[in-house]
Amino acid sequence: MASDKLGGAHTTIIGGRTGRKAAEIVAWHPMVKRIIPSVISVKGHAGGKTTAKVLRSDARGNLRLLISSGTSAQELRIITTAGSFESGEALRCELNEALSDAQD
Repeated sequence: MASDKLGGAHTTIIGGRTGRKAAEIVAWHPMVKRIIPSVISVKGHAGGKTTAKVLRSDARGNLRLLISSGTSAQELRIITTAGSFESGEALRCELNEALSDAQD
């Protein structure tokens, strides 16, 4: 991964290789400045595979990457150069498409 883009209190990403690959796909986009992993939480039901999805933009164009693996879930904050909600939403669509292509 572009390790200079990964930061925060810890660098643990759930989902093993699949989770790390999803974060790498997002990190390589030129509009992504930083990825900050947050707390790993337990979700209510067990699922088998690891999934990743970029969530809705905030007013400044920053995004969140949700990685879900087994009974664990983790949100990673994506700091971007997009300056508005509209730019962030366009970037979200691009990143979700790149994640979808990688899973196929």
